[in-house]
Amino acid sequence: MHAITITEPGGPEVLVWDEVPDPVPGEGEVLVEVVASAVNRADIMQRQGFYDPPPGAPHHPGLECSGRIAALGPGVSGWSVGDEVCALLGGGGYAEKVAVPAGQLLPVPEGVGLKEAAALPEVVCTVWSNVFMVAHLRPGETLLVHGGSSGIGTMAIQLAKAVGAKVAVTAGTKEKLERCAELGADILINYREQDFVTEIEQTTGGAGADVILDNMGAKYLDRNVRALAVNGRLAIIGMQGGRKGELNIGALLAKRAAISATSLRARPLEEKAAIVAAVREHVWPLLAAGHVRPVVDREMPMSEASAAHRVVEESGHIGKVLLVTS
Repeated sequence: MHAITITEPGGPEVLVWDEVPDPVPGEGEVLVEVVASAVNRADIMQRQGFYDPPPGAPHHPGLECSGRIAALGPGVSGWSVGDEVCALLGGGGYAEKVAVPAGQLLPVPEGVGLKEAAALPEVVCTVWSNVFMVAHLRPGETLLVHGGSSGIGTMAIQLAKAVGAKVAVTAGTKEKLERCAELGADILINYREQDFVTEIEQTTGGAGADVILDNMGAKYLDRNVRALAVNGRLAIIGMQGGRKGELNIGALLAKRAAISATSLRARPLEEKAAIVAAVREHVWPLLAAGHVRPVVDREMPMSEASAAHRVVEESGHIGKVLLVTS
């Protein structure tokens, strides 16, 4: 088969569409013929040499895919050859085939196209696990999403609105904020022109945000704590703004607030399977009913992954950039 290989750590040019051995499904795995994958920031970090795949995962990038089951490994039940699926991966999505633990498979939701479904697993599992399973966002609360027009952001907006929360977002352009508003965002903050702490304070009557979903890390740490409500929860899922920041413990104590930081890729298979099961139970009905939709900016040939990485690194997209095999 063909897959995207990383010749050496570096820029997008190190991504090469090359011939590699076919994967063989092991115990509890299925073989998926990939129709589409999606570009995530973690793929870019892996290409740059900063984010190795977990032990046992393929070295090809790609944390999610959609396609059809081509073969079942030993001990797999509940799935059949030919089933249309999407999957959360430890790696290997940028390829024509990938072996996937059965616990990380999801059926393609009703009303969602097979290619389009590749935009779902990573973002839905990330948002559901952090915003709902860890931070416990409740109806009537306010969620602040940094990077509201990203794949994560566009899904977080929709899921939070679906459960009856109020949503604030930050983004860097008028176009991106308008798209967030179309998805249901209530409070629109241009981080290039406005201070999100001030805006959150004013728009919530001084209460603050009950939950903040943050992809920036160190750069926003102090301001995120200041923007939290009493009993607020800060969920950190990225480090685009740096790894090390100073935390005002006094401010955190005064607000009786909590900070969590999680990654999805390195979790044990059992934890990933539990998240996938929760997503299937709680989110798949929302997709089938049309209350939540994947947001796809564009499709590009998988062999042109280098160009797709440039698009994502330039941050001109809204939602997900898909890589398709044909």
